[in-house]
Amino acid sequence: MENEVLGIGSRVKHKEYGAGVVIQVKANSYLITYMEHGNREISRNYEGLEIIDHLAPPDDLVSLEEIEYSLTKILRTFSDIQETVPIADKWTGGTLILKPSNPELKPYEMPITNFFNKIIMIRDRLRVLEQKINTSNISDAEKITLQQYITRSYGSLTSFNILFKYKSHSFTGESTKEK
Repeated sequence: MENEVLGIGSRVKHKEYGAGVVIQVKANSYLITYMEHGNREISRNYEGLEIIDHLAPPDDLVSLEEIEYSLTKILRTFSDIQETVPIADKWTGGTLILKPSNPELKPYEMPITNFFNKIIMIRDRLRVLEQKINTSNISDAEKITLQQYITRSYGSLTSFNILFKYKSHSFTGESTKEK
């Protein structure tokens, strides 16, 4: 079954789950409804799946995952829609206080979420700048030079990583990138 792609409606038999029908084709798996075990996601590489009735997928088959990925990429590239990035729970409702060394001057206070949103806007604008550089007509050497500045900018912003709820949203600089 290595190179064979099943279409929706194909009937199969699984060693453990028994007879089933393919109800969704994903990039790396099938969603199969089994008579006695309900819906199960099975890897397309799984070799224990016996094909009872093979229905070929349409030539223009596109998975929901691929459509979602493509739409997200288009929206990020061509709009000002930003990804929702949550602030770490411990900072929610907090206040950022900038206290001058001169005690006669009044401290400046700002909700941490406002400050955090400004950081996110900087990150998003750096990403747009990065995309613009990658698609521009400048030489590869110039692209690399400009990319290095962007990477260093991300590195300068790593101090703010404590504000992010999820590590995957954090800034990574030059030294932490995998080579």
